[in-house]
Order: sequence, then structure tokens, then C-alpha cells
Amino acid sequence: MTDDFKWVMGIESSCDETAVAILKDGKTLAASLVTSQIPIHKLYGGVVPEIASRQHMEVINLLIDEALKEAGITLQEIDGIAVSKGPGLVGALLVGVSTAKALAYGLGIPLLGVNHMEGHIYANWLSHGPILFPVLGLIVSGGHTALMLLEGHGHYRLLGQTRDDAAGEAFDKVARAMKLGYPGGPVIEQMAAQGNPKAYELPRAWLKDNPWEFSFSGLKTAVLNQINQAAMRGETIDPKDMAASFQSCVVEVLTEKTMAAAQAFNVSRILLAGGVAANKGLQETLGKRCQEAGYKLYYPSLALCTDNAAMIAVAGYHRLKQGHRSGWDLNANPSLGLEEM
Repeated sequence: MTDDFKWVMGIESSCDETAVAILKDGKTLAASLVTSQIPIHKLYGGVVPEIASRQHMEVINLLIDEALKEAGITLQEIDGIAVSKGPGLVGALLVGVSTAKALAYGLGIPLLGVNHMEGHIYANWLSHGPILFPVLGLIVSGGHTALMLLEGHGHYRLLGQTRDDAAGEAFDKVARAMKLGYPGGPVIEQMAAQGNPKAYELPRAWLKDNPWEFSFSGLKTAVLNQINQAAMRGETIDPKDMAASFQSCVVEVLTEKTMAAAQAFNVSRILLAGGVAANKGLQETLGKRCQEAGYKLYYPSLALCTDNAAMIAVAGYHRLKQGHRSGWDLNANPSLGLEEM
């Protein structure tokens, strides 16, 4: 083991994906394996924490063995281990954290707990290579929606975040109300592509007292109210039109706030991060605005938008190179915030 960190293992188990990745020289993915639990949790309309934890325990060691085999290296060649320490489901996180601690201790190599959302940011480094700072980050997921100014590796400034429902959370809740199943994001995006985004009048929260913060609770409630009122009148809501109307509101708010922040902080590079970064409507709308303004937009490949261990490995690599380490008392933190990255 050296401080060059030629080989870094990433472990991710924050929610309903178990993932292990092996990164070479901070830029090359030698292995990236993900096992999804979505088919299991679909039966319940959402993630069941206890089931998620048990599933992680069943597959994590198998994934580690397979990742090493795919990378063509032995466990003894790993130079450092990075693991999601939060946010997420506490039981699920503990499976990954405990595994990483045991491996690092047994091998005598550095251990690093990584903020899961920082991992999502660094998925862009895997898709695009080195990105010049400063960068404005729009982080959009099931648990977070935020604008962050990235001034260097490990040097971030949180500009504003959601006051209530995150964008991804709103997608899931609206999909549940429309009886579209779980997860809500992909199915709403698919239906929105076939609907009229102007069919239903829905609110957009601009929050003028803090233009960098977000709120999607009112939008979610407005959709639920329209569905309930239509039912009381014996009418039906067109699901495609409602999906399109809802998604257009979310995309418009995300896009306009991001563009305003880029102008205010004089930043010409913008990156998308988090599961909702996979939304084509958001990519296209924000991409068009960035092109018009002469800005550069980055977003990860589809496989790296959703939860994976490759993003944890690359975020961990840059932290490890800076000398960051976690102690053997590293614990899961289910409510870890963006400001703690």
C-alpha cells in the first residue's frame, strides 16, 4: 500500500442498491457492479428499510469478490477504501460501513467515509474527466435539491437547498398518488413525453426571499388536490397530461434558479448530480439554456446518475489524496447534510 492510491475500492449501500467499484489511478473504472432491489420494493410501493438491510448483507461480499475478479487484482492490492457514510437508511448504511471498516482494518489501509451526495457530484468526473473549477452544482435527488458552488476538491459552498420535499421525493409522491408505481421518476418522465405540459395549471415556488432555495411541497399538494377534486366530480385526470404539467414545473424552477445563480456568481460551468440528473426533460431544458448563455453543462451517463459505488470511489480518491482519513469509530449518519461534505 502506498499513498499513490493506485487502487481504490468504493462501497455503496445507502438505500436500495448494493454496489462495489474498483477505481484505478483515480480515473479508470476497473470494475463497477450494482445490484438493485427495486423489483423487491415495488411490491410495497417504496423502500422497506429492514428488507433493504437484509438484501445488502446477502450480496455485498459476493459483489466484492466479483469486483476484484473483474478488475484482475487481489484484495491485498487495494490501497484505500471509500464508503457511503450517509445520508440514507441507517441499517443499509451500516452494512456498507461495517464491511469497509473490517476490510480496511484487516488490510491496514486508509478508510474514508464519503457523503453520498458528494459521490453524485463526482460521477461527472468519471463521465467527463477533469472538470475545471469553479463549478456550479445542481444536486437533485430523492432526498436533496440544492445549489452548491464548487471552488475546488473538498471546497464547497452551499448556496441553498430545499425547504421541504426534494424534487425526486415529489416525483415519487406524485407517482404514488397517480397509482403509477415505484420508483416515480422514470415512469413520470416516460408519460410526460407523451403529454401536454400546459394541460393543468400548477404552481411554481420561486421563494424571492432566498432565490437559491427550493420548495416542491406546494406543487405536490396541488397535484394531489386536482386529482382528488376530479374524483369528487366523477371526472378523470389524464395521467400523461398531468405528468407533463408536473414535470414542466419542476424542470422550469430547477433551470431558472440554476441559470440565475450561474450569472450571479459568474460561473460558466454547471453540473447536474443526483438521481434526477437522469431526467431527459431537465437535461434538454437546462442544456438549451446553457447553450444560449455560452455555459458548459455536465451530467453523468445514465448508469452513473443512479446510486453506484464508482462515484463513491472517485470522490474518495480525491479526498484520500488530500490526506483525509476516517477513524475506526466511523459510523453511519442517516441525516448527513450537504453542508457536511
